[in-house]
Amino acid sequence: QGGFNIVWAAEHHALEMTIAPNPFSILTWWAGETDRIRLGTACVAAAYWHPIKVAGEAAFVDLISGGRLEFGIGSGAYQREFDRMHPGLKQSDAWQYMQEMLPAVRALWQGDYAHEGKFWNFPTSTACPKPLQADVPVWIAARAPITYDYAVKNGCNIMSWPLTRDMSEAELYMARMAEAMANNPGCKRPTMAMMRPCDRKTAPSGSRWAAEGPSRKGFAEKLRTWPVRRTGLVMGSPVAPTWGRATRP
Repeated sequence: QGGFNIVWAAEHHALEMTIAPNPFSILTWWAGETDRIRLGTACVAAAYWHPIKVAGEAAFVDLISGGRLEFGIGSGAYQREFDRMHPGLKQSDAWQYMQEMLPAVRALWQGDYAHEGKFWNFPTSTACPKPLQADVPVWIAARAPITYDYAVKNGCNIMSWPLTRDMSEAELYMARMAEAMANNPGCKRPTMAMMRPCDRKTAPSGSRWAAEGPSRKGFAEKLRTWPVRRTGLVMGSPVAPTWGRATRP
């Protein structure tokens, strides 16, 4: 109803700036309050999870939502979270967990799978339940060139967070995606999402917001995906249970 097609739930721990201890719990709540909007994790911090648990949680959300999951996975953002959730792990090394986890999760969605890796080992297992979608869209949280390259090679979309930084940061991320495409000829071009804070509202005539409208609109048209601040959502995290059955996105 508001013109958005995806809403995203984050994962953060021991940070009072947001309420997002489990993105799958948030999406389960939203799934019951909506009918059409896509439901995305932005994102699962791989080092804090086990592949079997991620596969099952994600598949459950996809199943109960009628096949609306967008699965976002990443390394994790803040060293202070790693110090509490995975002591001894440097944030700069956490990409290795993401790159080991994603193929395991995809395999578990398909059927029986046993894993012997650097970080996880388990005997033949499968995801219970299975996702409703035959091919769940996957998004990789990317900042470093190695992660852009991994996303392109593995058929994943890309999400990034220039947030409040200036436009040069967004241009840097677009350049890294272009470089990854050039290094992997023949690979499908991923969808690129850049998340920046905004309010969707009608600007009073003559206001600064209205005057900047064309440039803001152009930015949105290029990047296509913005975080949401509306009806109980701020940057993809729940603020209060204000969604009612009378207005279902």
